[in-house]
This record gives sequence, structure tokens and C-alpha cells, in this order.
Amino acid sequence: MAAQAVAAAQAAAQAAQAEAAESWYLALLGFAEHFRTSSPPKIRLCVHCLQAVFPFKPPQRIEARTHLQLGSVLYHHTKNSEQARSHLEKAVSAGGAVSGEALGDAYRGSSRGTARLWGPPRPRPTPYLTSPWLISQQIPQFEDVKFEAASLLSELYCQENSVDAAKPLLRKAIQISQQTPYWHCRLLFQLAQLHTLEKDLVSACDLLGVGAEYARVVGSEYTRALFLLSKGMLLLMERKLQEVHPLLTLCGQIVENWQGNPIQKESLRVFFLVLQVTHYLDAGQVKSVKPCLKQLQQCIQTISTLHDDEILPSNPADLFHWLPKEHMCVLVYLVTVMHSMQAGYLEKAQKYTDKALMQLEKLKMLDCSPILSSFQVILLEHIIMCRLVTGHKATALQEISQVCQLCQQSPRLFSNHAAQLHTLLGLYCVSVNCMDNAEAQFTTALRLTNHQELWAFIVTNLASVYIREGNRHQEVLYSLLERINPDHSFPVSSHCLRAAAFYVRGLFSFFQGRYNEAKRFLRETLKMSNAEDLNRLTACSLVLLGHIFYVLGNHRESNNMVVPAMQLASKIPDMSVQLWSSALLRDLNKACGNTMDAHEAAQMHQNFSQQLLQDHIEACSLPEHNLITWTDGPPPVQFQAQNGPNTSLASLL
Repeated sequence: MAAQAVAAAQAAAQAAQAEAAESWYLALLGFAEHFRTSSPPKIRLCVHCLQAVFPFKPPQRIEARTHLQLGSVLYHHTKNSEQARSHLEKAVSAGGAVSGEALGDAYRGSSRGTARLWGPPRPRPTPYLTSPWLISQQIPQFEDVKFEAASLLSELYCQENSVDAAKPLLRKAIQISQQTPYWHCRLLFQLAQLHTLEKDLVSACDLLGVGAEYARVVGSEYTRALFLLSKGMLLLMERKLQEVHPLLTLCGQIVENWQGNPIQKESLRVFFLVLQVTHYLDAGQVKSVKPCLKQLQQCIQTISTLHDDEILPSNPADLFHWLPKEHMCVLVYLVTVMHSMQAGYLEKAQKYTDKALMQLEKLKMLDCSPILSSFQVILLEHIIMCRLVTGHKATALQEISQVCQLCQQSPRLFSNHAAQLHTLLGLYCVSVNCMDNAEAQFTTALRLTNHQELWAFIVTNLASVYIREGNRHQEVLYSLLERINPDHSFPVSSHCLRAAAFYVRGLFSFFQGRYNEAKRFLRETLKMSNAEDLNRLTACSLVLLGHIFYVLGNHRESNNMVVPAMQLASKIPDMSVQLWSSALLRDLNKACGNTMDAHEAAQMHQNFSQQLLQDHIEACSLPEHNLITWTDGPPPVQFQAQNGPNTSLASLL
């Protein structure tokens, strides 16, 4: 009896001691969380509260978690990367036995992972990330600290450009996490993303394939679909279309058959449909994509009506989501803008760009995710091209400058968009008749890209520059035209780019005076552009055919081409084609003795000329106009104002 009494007393004392330990720890944790979530956050006080845990000599599991929390706070909220790394490494080395403890839950980050391959990892604090990894390895079954610390620490290494340190850390964590489905999947996604950022898409695809098979084995069809869709996205980037088609078919079946959280199901459908839409748009199939795009727009409307109630799945491997709902909305706006621009619905493109940019500004006030800047740059790239077509060069130039500023803030963003930026500057140079600068910009863009579709787009535009300049670059021009010969081995599968190549060949034949050959090329362009509703190419081809018939003296046939070209150009609206068409209508009606119609067309031509001239002068007077001379290194930070425009207006009038 006495022994039992002693044992009971010891147990009571231990319970009281544990309760006391719980009290001081929870108190410090509560204060830390209060300071972290204050408005504005009081990070220094939060860090002091967490550091105050260590003098109490807490149990190893609490020590490891505190190192993790300190590392996370420092990584996300400060620039003290060295200290963040130190704490995380200690946490990683301590990992162990207590998973999902109540004490840790009070200050744990979100339990839901994010399967993101659309942008670089979000920046997070550094020094306190190392300690949790070291400590957590010593505590059996302490997976949540061990793997979260490894995940954060590898992100920190990547942020410091120490990718070679991040890879083995993630590989080891993946190797020992196979009994923990959530963390095993999350770490596979993370390592795949790291390889993607390094442009090693083969290794990334292999990891995503491993993840898909693992998810199937542990009974998570939802996460299996995420892995497969992510792999499909990378295969599209690699242009491995023979592998993409069966993979997307399988994904479609999995998505339709999966029964689960409605928001998760709809987000899978959005991911699947985004891949389908971008695949069609990459192929230049603007008309064929319409049913998929309509489904995608309906799907995002459905998601916006669903409540965001957190329903934790029973399978821990299902604790992922592709993108936040708000990010998906912006993405759907973005692909709608891409479609509208290719189809020549430029007012619609402007409308959706305005909506998307407004949404992005709201999101960026609360979220520093790099993917938002990527969305913003891609939106601006597309609307800049629209503005150059609609005769708003000054606005386009200011938006090019805005893209430069965004790229200055992120070396990775600049690396991914440098070629596009120089391409946009080349298009701007063409619009203001600075052909030497256009050539320099397009040549720089070619040097910076290995993307086949972008390469073909640049070469097509560079060829048009050489054609306009006459005999200056005949040898180079013939070489370029042979490389984008649509009759033979065209380098890309894009329907739109191939149609554009036929147009450029027709333009070249027109300038060479080979009118029958020009008509053949332009009729091929018309056939292809009509098949996929490529309105701008249709308008350009019609007006050039009209010009050819006018030169040949066939005024009736010329009129049959120019009138629909003018109508279509007004609908787009395309200022250059309207200017060209109005000049032809003026000359046609004058030749046919239609004085009133000739006067009306002349007045239209005068109005378009004045609008373009005013915009031309405004654009060339901006300090940003000096960007046309930038062909090397990062974007210039400042621009010096010019005394006035230095470009010829002859091509506009």
C-alpha cells in the first residue's frame, strides 16, 4: 500500500509539473502569436517571446518546435536569413516522436500544402530554420517539425542561391517520409518545383510521376490528379505533345470520377481546363478553343459561389490545393485576355485586363506571392501588344516601362521575361518607324530565348522589318524566310504562326512585284485565318490583296477586298489597317469617279493620320522612349528626357 501511495504521489507530481510546463509554454506561445498577428505585426516582440522558451530548458520536442517557429517567423517577416537558417537547422536535426501535439498546434502554420508549379516559392525567413532540422532528426516520429523545417530550410537555401544545398536536404526528407503521406507528397512537389525553376523539366517530370504513383498507392486520387496535371503542364512546356494527350485524357477521367470537397473538385477542373485552353492557344487554334474556354469561365463562376469552409479530408495525402480561389480567378482572366488578343477582340482584351489588374492590386496588398507578379507581367505583355495595334503607343511604352520595373524587383522574373520584353520593344520600334532599333531589339530577343514559338514570332516580325527596308538585308532576309517556310518544314505547330508566315511571304512577294505568287500566299493566309477566326490576320491579308488588285488595275476586286478589311479593322480596332484601307478606298473611289465616296474616305484617312501622328509625337517625347537603345543587361533604372521625337513619320502618312 505504501509503495502504491508513493507511486501515486510521484505521478501526481509529474502531472503537476507537466501542467505547469504547459502553462508557461502556452502563455509565451500566446503572447508570440498575439504580437505576430497584430496590425501592424510586432515581429521583434514575437521573437522575444519565442526566445524566452529556451531558458526554461524545455523538453526536446518543445525546443525543436520553438526553433522551427523562430525560423519561420524570421524567414517570413525579416531579412535575418542567417539566424533563421541556424534555428531551422537545429529543428531539423532534432526531429522525432510527437506529431500533431496540442502544444504545437497553437502556433503551427497552415496544415494545407500548396501544389504550386506556376511560380517560384514564396520568400520566407531564414536563420531559425536550421535548428529544427537537426533536433527533429533525434526525436523518433516527430515528423511535422522534421519535415516542415526541411521544407522551409530548402526554400531558404534556394532564396540564397544555394540550390546544391537544398536538393540533398529535400531528397533525404523524401526518403524518410514515405510513411507520412502528406509530407512525402509535399516534399516531392517542392523538389519538382526546384528542378522546374532550374529548367530541368525531365527530372521534375520524373518526380511528379513518382508522386502520382505514390498517391495512387495511398488511395488519394485527388493528389494523384494534381501530380499528373502538374506533369502535363511541364510536358506542354517541353512540347512533348504525344505524351500530353493520353495524360490529359487520363486526368480528365480522374477529375470527373473523383467525389470529394466541391472546391477541390472544381479547382482540379480549372487546372485541367487551363491546360487544355493554353494548349489550344499555343497551337494558335483560337476558334477550336472556345468550348473549353467557356467551360473554364463557367467553372470559375461555380467556384466563386462555393463557401471556403475548411473540410479536412480523412486522407492526409489530400491536404493540398492547387491555387487559392482568388489566384484562379486572375488566371482565368489572363487566359481570356490571351484568347481575345489572338482572336483580335482587343476591346474585350482591354476589359478583362482591367479586371485582372484591379484584382491583382488588391491581392498584392495582402499577399507577396511571386506568382502574382508573374501574372501581372504576362497580362501587361498582352495588353501592350493590343495597344500597339489600337494606336496607343504612348500608353504601351509606359506599360513596357512598368514591366521593366517589375523585372528589376526580381532577377528570376527578368530571366523568364527578358526575351519577351525586348520583343515588345521591337514591336514598339516598328510602330514608330525606328527600324534599326527594331532590328537590334528583335536580334537581342532571339539571343535570349530558346522557346520555339517565341523564336518563330520574333523571326516573322524581324523578316517584316527587313522587307520594309528594301535591299539592305537581302541575304539575311532570304535566310530568315527559308527558316520559317510554311510550305515545308515550319519549326512550330502553331496554326496562327504558320498563317502569319504565309502573310510575310506574301508581303515579300508583293514588294518584289511578284503579284501572282503574293496572291497565292495571301489566299493561304486567309484560308487558315478564317478557319480559326484570326481576325487581325484576315484584315491584314484582305487589305494587302486589295492593294495588289488595285496595282493590277482590277478596281472591282480591290474594292471587294478593301471594304471587308476596313469593316473588320474597325471592329478590332486596328489603326494601321484602317489607315491603309482608307487610303486605298480614297484612291479606288477617285479612280472610279466616285467623288463623294472618295472625299469621305479621304476624310477618314486624315482623321486616322492625325490620331496616329499625335500618338507618335507623344510616345517619342516620353523619357521611356530611350528604352529602344537598351539591348544588354538588366533594364535601365532611369530614363533621360529627350528634346523631342527623332523618328520619321513618313510610313504613317
